[in-house]
Amino acid sequence: MKQRPTILDVAKEAGVSKSTVSLVLQGSSAVKDETRKSVRQAMVDIGYVYNRSAATLRSASSGLIGLVINDLRNPFFTEFAALFQMELAKAGFATVLANTDEDPKLQSQMISSLVEHGVSGFVISPSYGDEAATLAVLDAANTPTLQVFRSLERVEGTYPFLAPDYLHGGRLAAEHLIAQGCKNIAFLGGLEGRPVTRERMQGYLAVLAERGQNPVILTGQATRAFGKSLARRLQDEFPEVDGAICFNDLVALGVLSACPDLGIKVGSDLRVVGFDDIEDGQDSYPPLTTISCDIPDFAASTAKQIVAWIKDGVAPPSTARSPVRLVVRASSSA
Repeated sequence: MKQRPTILDVAKEAGVSKSTVSLVLQGSSAVKDETRKSVRQAMVDIGYVYNRSAATLRSASSGLIGLVINDLRNPFFTEFAALFQMELAKAGFATVLANTDEDPKLQSQMISSLVEHGVSGFVISPSYGDEAATLAVLDAANTPTLQVFRSLERVEGTYPFLAPDYLHGGRLAAEHLIAQGCKNIAFLGGLEGRPVTRERMQGYLAVLAERGQNPVILTGQATRAFGKSLARRLQDEFPEVDGAICFNDLVALGVLSACPDLGIKVGSDLRVVGFDDIEDGQDSYPPLTTISCDIPDFAASTAKQIVAWIKDGVAPPSTARSPVRLVVRASSSA
């Protein structure tokens, strides 16, 4: 008996990827009309028939949840992914992990591929850029999708979004440095204009405005290397700065690593606060003061919400914020 044509056969006939054929089957607007026509014609030519009911059944019962992360090289996201996976396992679900490496094109491809594998839902910390393409793929998938840490902005609303209370974290950090006697506080790192950068900066700016202090903002990559370069820049261009709030712990650890060679005493000459509370911050020299996002609780809450959505149809609130707290260590306290 001749084997029925598959989606791979369609892709080969049309000269496109399997992901593209899947998007056409889902009616995605992300596919060009010319490509759509080519795929449809290939289906006719080889006699392919799409079993939509079977695909729906697979998705509803797969027990797979796609976890799409923007940067797994960052220990913060790695810790979240590991804890989230363990929480899902307790609920009888398996995690399929995808790292997009801050590449929006790769992000769309990964989501499409996971749809093809019949995931029952998505948790996504999105990469920024070409948001329309990513949203088109998610819309076509019609699968429970929860955004975490970051959100894709759109005029008509977003998928549910869960994140730590970044604004409050910025306030806690600024108020702490002022209480330590800092008169000139800088905000370091985070790409300019990104929503997550604006949020982490907002609390800092509010506190400085209340105290009549002028901000110093040096945005850029959220990496150790960028933080290391900022230590020299602060010394050369902003010698008056005596306190620094970093976009994340990686930037802060970069600052700390550069200070000894520059003759800067962290904790007295310059007081430094990070954001995220990754494990490396506890063992740095000096240990890093930071804003903790309590990732174990955050991972447990995320898993609970996506499972309830899939099993019981209970969608999470459109926006929710989890508590943060200040963890004081030697980098900000002499």
